[in-house]
Amino acid sequence: MAAIPPICDFGWRPSDATLDTELKATDGKTYTIRDLAGPNGLVVAFICNHCPYVKAVIDRIVSDAATLKEMGIGFVAINSNDADAYPDDSFDKMKLFAEMHGFPFPYLHDEDQSVAKAWDAVCTPDFFGFNSDMGLQYRGRLDASRKDAAPDDVRRDLVEAMKQVSETGKGPEEQVASMGCSIKWKDAA
Repeated sequence: MAAIPPICDFGWRPSDATLDTELKATDGKTYTIRDLAGPNGLVVAFICNHCPYVKAVIDRIVSDAATLKEMGIGFVAINSNDADAYPDDSFDKMKLFAEMHGFPFPYLHDEDQSVAKAWDAVCTPDFFGFNSDMGLQYRGRLDASRKDAAPDDVRRDLVEAMKQVSETGKGPEEQVASMGCSIKWKDAA
């Protein structure tokens, strides 16, 4: 069954601790989420390698990230899934996935799941769109795609919302939640 995150909690700000947590990236570097913000905002996408919802839209995510960069909006993807239980989401497989799809953005490994937990991430994909002050302004879907990619002429919800955020600092009041596979949490010890 698909997981659906809540709609945007306008103005919510991630803690400095999560923004400044150093996460290993598939490009061999280490980043903080704060490092990746653009002058007009940031999109943080929780994704993974094996989810059919992500696989259906990964090429569109890559394309939309490039469009957002032109608007001065940074983009980062984070995989928080339990790779022990889901080996397709291992760091080595993340590297292959990023290379295969030509990621123009860092793909970070939230190995201890601390960022996903602190942000109440729910599913893959789960998009968080922030303004230049790192206030949440969008928590919705990429577009109308689900397990199958929508037609090329579908409204690009994430891009349109973030365009508005870059121009006004505020996201649209009407947002449609993303839908995807639940994040695969590690068993509590």
